[in-house]
Amino acid sequence: MTLTGTLLIGARDVPAGTHFLAVNPATGEQMEPAFACATQADVDAACRLAQQAFDPYRALSFADRAAFLEKIALCLIEDTDAIVARAGLETALPEGRLKGEMGRTVGQLRLFATLVRQGEWSEPRIDPAMPQRTPMPRADLRQRHIGVGPVAVFGASNFPLAFSVAGGDTVSALAAGCPVVCRAHPAHPGTGELVGRAIRRAVAACGLPEGVFSLLGGSGHEVGGWLVQHPAIMAVGFTGSYAGGMAISALAAKRAVPIPVFAEMGSINPVYLCPQAFAARTDTLASAFVNSLTMGVGQFCTNPGIVIAPAGDVFEAFVRLAATAIAMRDAGTMLTGGICTAYGQGVSILSACDGVTLVGQGQEVARPNCARAALFRTTAADFMRDPAMRHEIFGPVSLLVSYSSEAELHALTESLEGQLTITLQMDDGDMAHARALLPIFERKAGRILVNAWPTGVEVCHAMVHGGPFPATTDARTTSVGTGAISRFLRPVCYQDLPDALLPPELAYDNPLGLSRLVDGTMQTR
Repeated sequence: MTLTGTLLIGARDVPAGTHFLAVNPATGEQMEPAFACATQADVDAACRLAQQAFDPYRALSFADRAAFLEKIALCLIEDTDAIVARAGLETALPEGRLKGEMGRTVGQLRLFATLVRQGEWSEPRIDPAMPQRTPMPRADLRQRHIGVGPVAVFGASNFPLAFSVAGGDTVSALAAGCPVVCRAHPAHPGTGELVGRAIRRAVAACGLPEGVFSLLGGSGHEVGGWLVQHPAIMAVGFTGSYAGGMAISALAAKRAVPIPVFAEMGSINPVYLCPQAFAARTDTLASAFVNSLTMGVGQFCTNPGIVIAPAGDVFEAFVRLAATAIAMRDAGTMLTGGICTAYGQGVSILSACDGVTLVGQGQEVARPNCARAALFRTTAADFMRDPAMRHEIFGPVSLLVSYSSEAELHALTESLEGQLTITLQMDDGDMAHARALLPIFERKAGRILVNAWPTGVEVCHAMVHGGPFPATTDARTTSVGTGAISRFLRPVCYQDLPDALLPPELAYDNPLGLSRLVDGTMQTR
């Protein structure tokens, strides 16, 4: 496939006067072609098309909307080789990782297609009329959920496929009946264009309005700002840094009509080594921890950034084992030069904190944009004194924290900010220890794991990839799994509408055969 570098505004390829070049992070070299930077007029054109497409798109039958998602999956499969090849050049991620990510992207499209076709996500509720009720009769009341309107999606740097142009935010918005205007990530514009063209091909094949999808590019922050502030945009999906998520949220809040921003901004993902498991499995825990920490050069929002364990001889042994394992790890190429620079700055800040000691580092190499893994240690008392230790560093670095008593452990846990994940490594003898911590974990995290590592996120119905602030801007939602559709829906109540005007999911004879809450009782056809 030939890259053009143009914007994809509806069905049109739109060039621009200002351009930028993608950079291969493994070599530092710029790559052709030049990619267009969207102007404010381009953003306006894409958003207006999305606004025009909203009503006809959301009026599609569930079956037709599901077929569209499945068509996107087929188009991506057809273009996999070209997409993976370009993504490898733009991200330095290995081919196997990218092919796996493409499988996840296709899989979540098909999962949401199944969800849409089933229809229960619309949550139909019916309270039939009670004309004879005294002292006041009750009207016929029926509720369903509809899409909120056009959604702005920001592509993520660390997942060029599964969290970007055709990723979870885009798919859940389209599943909800919302057109998408995507702001392609400037680190992988060619990948974004190829994926965007596959989506646009599916739009045309399904005979949908062209404004159902547009793709805007640019190398600065202006495009995202214009997009978030456009009056046609009704919600935002974002995965990225805390600074980026907060900047977008501030812009959205200042609009004449404020809109929700669903920003996933990362966390330090504490791992608790419970006493019995810690003593019994010290060596295997140390090895598995370092594997998780350095996977993908640590560029996961669920990376284990802090490990908490009881002080003593076992802790000292764990430190030695982990330091030895990390010393054998080669430095890896990070996604962008900016991410690599930020990683180095974060490690420097952490190393300068009082009470923090460097205990191990990975191999150092003289290649562009490489991150050297690092392992530090501190005590719970020092950790609680310095908020700088609680900040996420995006990359292969972690802090080992020892505590001296159960009271100190609970105080440390209470001091934590909101997290995407909290992990317990435990044996049967740790049950009481874990039970005492669980209520705090439930307040602090979106996902609680036992005897696993947080750097894997399953795309399924029960998954929660979210958490209390600052992990996300809205702890009530998830950005992974079918529950993600709820971010882009809102309820509408219909009072005394004749059957001919009711949407099919609320019609009297239940033509879709949905499970519906009728007068407080769940009923199926």
